[in-house]
Amino acid sequence: MLFPFTRHTSFKWLVAGLLLSAPALAQTPAKPRPAAPRPAAPAADPAARYRTAKAQLDQGNYAAALAQLEPLAQPTARFARGADAAYLAAVAAARLKQWPEAEQLLNLLRTEYPTYPNLPDALLLQGQVSFEQEDYDTALKTLSLLPAGKFGPEREAMKATYLPRIKERNTWLRNLRRYPDDATLGRAYADRLVFGGAYTEADQGQLNDLITKFSLDRSRYTPRPRTVAKKSSYNVAVLLPFELSDPSWQTVRKNQFVTDLYAGLRLAQDSLQRAGRPLQLYAYDTGADTLTLKQVLALPELAGMDLLIGPIYKSGAKLLGRYAREHQIVCVNPLSQDGDLVVDNPWHYLFSPSTATQGRVAAQFALTSFGGGKPGVLLHEDSKDDAAFANNYKTEYETQGGRIGLLRRFNPDVDESLSTAFAALDLPNASHLMVFSDNRRLGPYTFTQWQQQPAATRVPLLAPGSWLDNPRLDVSQLGAPGVYFIQPKYYDEQGPGFRRFRQLYLQKQHLPPSLFASQGFELLMYFGTALFQYGPAFQTSLSSAGLTSGAIFDGINYANGAHDNQVVPIVKLSNLELQVLR
Repeated sequence: MLFPFTRHTSFKWLVAGLLLSAPALAQTPAKPRPAAPRPAAPAADPAARYRTAKAQLDQGNYAAALAQLEPLAQPTARFARGADAAYLAAVAAARLKQWPEAEQLLNLLRTEYPTYPNLPDALLLQGQVSFEQEDYDTALKTLSLLPAGKFGPEREAMKATYLPRIKERNTWLRNLRRYPDDATLGRAYADRLVFGGAYTEADQGQLNDLITKFSLDRSRYTPRPRTVAKKSSYNVAVLLPFELSDPSWQTVRKNQFVTDLYAGLRLAQDSLQRAGRPLQLYAYDTGADTLTLKQVLALPELAGMDLLIGPIYKSGAKLLGRYAREHQIVCVNPLSQDGDLVVDNPWHYLFSPSTATQGRVAAQFALTSFGGGKPGVLLHEDSKDDAAFANNYKTEYETQGGRIGLLRRFNPDVDESLSTAFAALDLPNASHLMVFSDNRRLGPYTFTQWQQQPAATRVPLLAPGSWLDNPRLDVSQLGAPGVYFIQPKYYDEQGPGFRRFRQLYLQKQHLPPSLFASQGFELLMYFGTALFQYGPAFQTSLSSAGLTSGAIFDGINYANGAHDNQVVPIVKLSNLELQVLR
């Protein structure tokens, strides 16, 4: 009889939990639970320790579960359920994204417990662990060991998610030679050739072989001729939820940010026109649901556009990203900070820095500015984007030689979760405190906790730039010594670029520009200029162009193949003015 936990809930752990880093399989994170108190001392009885560890795993306390399960998994422990302990410890390590540790535990399981009845579960997990470490050969080899008819859909979905991440042509070709009959691998490489910008005339023979062997749709996998020559003018489609069919004041007010964004785009169009760079804007109302967007994407004229801008909502962004890849038209998302949207899609860009990039840049600033002699403290809201920030912050900080001594997540709307996250913080012995959440409760709550420390010994506090607009925080708090902000939307209101933009916007709209209007203007000024400089397939040119000064923002940078802006200003409020530190 199979172990009940493994048999009945392993899919939940593997698909809903372990694959959080895989965009195509990611699920909405489970609602956070307040962290259970750490047990005073482990139970002496191995069976009791095992039950405690399983409970910790169920509650999401993965580090505590791993600490209890790993010793029980060792053959020297002579624990009757050592194989189960090894598997569950690997699950905990994977949830913590400790991939090498998870791999060691799974190797231990397969070596010391070869007759483990739930070995297919372990093989499926080991496939993901190898994929996460970019060991594609081992991943494919491990997944091929799964019994016929066991985890078939899960295995193929995993391969379809991770294989497109292969960047080196030699890696593709090596795996195609080793696994010539793998249909998912063959289809992924065909996608890479046709939709990933990797196709050359020399690939036509191999592409034909893949189409024939795996019965692929030849019309879909026929490379579309790309016009690389520059043009005298360009057509830009703007797909936004204007919701013009609902003129009610509630909808108009709710959609004011969309109107402002479009007004900024129109002003950039005027500015480009005056500079001798004419482009035409075509606005499409995508509504608030994907059905309307699908109807727009079915319009024949859309395939003739040179640039796509939009949409706003995540479900629509995924649809437009696929459309952009299939039709080989660059698409720019104007507002999203979800880096998963542009993974493995060379035709999709984020105008903003992703939260993952913000975490990486903020960690570099923290280590340089605050030093790594003491461990840092990192608290973050338990949402997908905030978790991406925290994971990248911790990874970068520790890769560069620092150490995050405490990482906790919280639900900002649950008082108990907040109090648990901030409980017993050893701030006097920390290098800095990083709190990441845009929720308006967090600023006041954090400052209350932080200011309990003596002013002379308070550690630096690093927080999101959205706190600067929180009316519940006063200037004395925001401008306190040692307080810094991650502000990806920073622009100098006194700079000549912004002052000129503001003047033009006032003339057109008779209102000062909002942040969304500023973003729309900057977006089209940058990507519109790229069209005229490089032509519509400008990805390679953007990658090598490096840092570019923004028309009003601090800068834009898509160097080294990045598809989200790599410029993340870190600012400090000083004498009522923001000072850029990075």
